[in-house]
Amino acid sequence: MVIVAAVDRSDQASAVLEEAETLAQRFDDVVHVLHVMERSEAIQGAEDGNERLPNLQDRAAAVASELIEEHRLSTDVDAVGRIGDPANKIVEYADAEDARYVVVSPQQRSKTGKVLFGSVAQSVLLNAHCPVVSLRARSLDQ
Repeated sequence: MVIVAAVDRSDQASAVLEEAETLAQRFDDVVHVLHVMERSEAIQGAEDGNERLPNLQDRAAAVASELIEEHRLSTDVDAVGRIGDPANKIVEYADAEDARYVVVSPQQRSKTGKVLFGSVAQSVLLNAHCPVVSLRARSLDQ
């Protein structure tokens, strides 16, 4: 089966990868490191000329690949990229792959920030059809 490690570019990505690796080793599963870019972010990267990848999903997968290289996971791992609403794409991907677990880590935000922007982790917790491991958000002062 598959353990989906849903990552972004935050410092918390390393904790998500570590937990996903631990679960994969325990169950002899594969880790899919999933990075979802909102369409505007992917297009902006292309317009800035920062990334020279042929399609938007490849741009998102490149972020996942970079994180895999940085953290040197010892389990079988694949980099996956998707474009769209992060919470929806994470749930869709986990369903399509029949994931054993999804590992997420919420961003630490103020109450106002949560109201304005929502929480990807919360939405994944509420909508995923498999168990979700939600790591504790690091506080703003750490």
